[in-house]
Amino acid sequence: MESGLKPMDAEQLRENAHKMVDFIADYYKTIENFPVLSQVQPGYLRELLPDSAPTHPEPLQHIFDDIQAKILPGVTHWQSPNFFGYYPSNSSIAGFLGEMMSAGLNIVGFSWITSPAATELEMIVLDWFGKMLKLPEEFLSAGKGGGVIQGTASEAVLVVLLAARDKILRRVGKNSLEKLVVYASDQTHSALQKACQIGGIHPENCRLLRTDSSTNYALSPNVLNEAISNDVTSGLIPFFLCATVGTTSSTAVDPLLELGKIAKSNDMWFHVDAAYAGSACICPEYRHYIDGVEEADSFNTNAHKWFLTNFDCSVLWIKDRNALIQALSTNPEFLKNKASQANLVVDYKDWQIPLGRRFRLLLRGYFH
Repeated sequence: MESGLKPMDAEQLRENAHKMVDFIADYYKTIENFPVLSQVQPGYLRELLPDSAPTHPEPLQHIFDDIQAKILPGVTHWQSPNFFGYYPSNSSIAGFLGEMMSAGLNIVGFSWITSPAATELEMIVLDWFGKMLKLPEEFLSAGKGGGVIQGTASEAVLVVLLAARDKILRRVGKNSLEKLVVYASDQTHSALQKACQIGGIHPENCRLLRTDSSTNYALSPNVLNEAISNDVTSGLIPFFLCATVGTTSSTAVDPLLELGKIAKSNDMWFHVDAAYAGSACICPEYRHYIDGVEEADSFNTNAHKWFLTNFDCSVLWIKDRNALIQALSTNPEFLKNKASQANLVVDYKDWQIPLGRRFRLLLRGYFH
C-alpha cells in the first residue's frame, strides 16, 4: 500500500527542528504547572490511540497536539523542580543540545574503526572527569585502566562482577562457581543482587550485611571481617565486595579505606558504587567521601545524577581494562580490523554487555 511517506530534506529538517525546540522550550517554561506524578490509570493510552498504525503521515502540529492531549498527562515530570523521588532532576539545556547532535550523527561506536572520534573523545573526557574527582592515575587511560560510559550503575556493577568472577575462576577452577561469595551492606542497591543472578552466583552467597544507625548505616569493617572469616571456614571463596557512596535508601557512605584493605588482604575485587553521590566529590569539600578509592579495582558514578547530564550516562573507571576484555570480548571476523588486531586502540564493545553504543561523549564533553 502506498503510504505517501517521504523522507524530510534538509530544509524540512530545519523547519521542523525549530518547531520541536520551541515545543520543548515551552514545556520547560511551563513544567511547574503540571502535577509532578501522572494522574492517569493503567491502560489509559490504549483507549486514546487507534488499534493499528496510521497509513498516512500527519502534520507535525497534529503530533504536538497529540503529545499535549495524550502523552503529557501520562508523564511523571522528572525534571520538575517539585520532583523529589529517587534522585535529583538530571537534565540541562546543554545536555539536550548535545543529545540533538548525537542523534543527528547517529554513530554506532562499538569499536574504534566504526568512528575513531567517538572512542577517543570518550577516553579523553573520562580522563578529564577522573582528574576532577582526583582518582588515582591507575584509573586513567594512559595506563592499564580507563573509563567507559555504561547505561546505568546496574550495568556497571554487572560488568565488573563478571570480570571479577572470570578472574577468580581462572585461578580456582570453573567448577568453583557455587563457592563464590559477594559482600555488600543491606543498604546497597538491588542492582547488585540482579548482577549476582545474571552472573550465576548462588542466591545464598550474596551477603547483604546488616547496618544500623550507630554507623549511619555504613558497612562496618568488623561485620565484614566476621562474615568473610565464617565463609572461609566453611570452604567458600570470598571474591567480590561492593561498597557504596550515597546509598539510595539512606545516603550512607561506606568506609572505603578500611573496606578496601580487607578486600585486598582476601584477594577480592573491590568495587565502589558512587552512583548517587560520586559527582558531588568533584567539590573539594566533599572529596573526602571517596577517600580510600585508591584501594578499589573499579569506581562508578552516574553523571545523570548531579552532573547536569541527560539520562543515560553512568561512568565506570577500572584499573585493569584487560579484566573486562577477557570476560566480555568477542572477535568475529566481521569485527576485525588492522588497528584492533595490532592493539593500537580501545574497542569499547569489549567493556560492556551489548555490542552497539551511542556517541554519548559528544554531548558530555563539549556541551558542558
